Amino acid sequence: MAGNPVIGANYLAEGFQLITRPGLRLFVLVPLIINTIIFATLIALSVNQFSLWIDQLMGFLPDWEWLDFLRWIVWPLIVSLLLVVVMYTFSIVANLIASPFNGLLAEKVEELLIGDEVLARETFWQAIKDAPRVIAKEIHKLLYYLPRALVVAIISLVFTFIFPPVSTVLWFVFGAWMMSLQYCDYPMDNHKHSLSTVKKAIAGRRMTSLGFGGAVMLGTMIPVVNFIIMPAAVCGATAYWVKELRQQV
Repeated sequence: MAGNPVIGANYLAEGFQLITRPGLRLFVLVPLIINTIIFATLIALSVNQFSLWIDQLMGFLPDWEWLDFLRWIVWPLIVSLLLVVVMYTFSIVANLIASPFNGLLAEKVEELLIGDEVLARETFWQAIKDAPRVIAKEIHKLLYYLPRALVVAIISLVFTFIFPPVSTVLWFVFGAWMMSLQYCDYPMDNHKHSLSTVKKAIAGRRMTSLGFGGAVMLGTMIPVVNFIIMPAAVCGATAYWVKELRQQV
């Protein structure tokens, strides 16, 4: 598979550097505020449910005394699995709401990186006017995600109580792919590329894409970092587009 996961992760690191650039701070602010509000709200709502979900999943284990030692092995894996699924779900909600402004941020980052104008939204008002089209595309991504998530969920259900690491790794890799698709679409959408073109482009650099998406996944699970991960990921994905992906289309 083409690409390098370390290079992909480095694009996210570059994204964190880009969000501090003076010319981008205004365009970083709106996605940052939206992401912070949504993550803080959803974390507050789900924190009391988290232990209940863990207990329910642990309840599927057979109640045999000689299997008690397995609970100490399975418990951290189930916690990891829930974190991956819950945090990715939070990201879907945040990106759905912030998508028009993420596209505007991607535009400004690309202009900064290439030193030339990108004819897309230009202003916050134009981003708001373009919101129906952008949100429709976000729903298209969701429709792409749901049937595949169902397949992953079924496979995970089988492996959770046979060999739990498989479930966690499977969800993480799937989430990494979806994160890469989600964020790389923002700069590519500014050039009117379809979702199928985005999928083909990131598949052409699969390991780099998974490295980038995996780094974003990890970022969503780290307190405080998950509040700023959205604008950093948009900036990182735009750097990835400018330096590699646009050669794929």
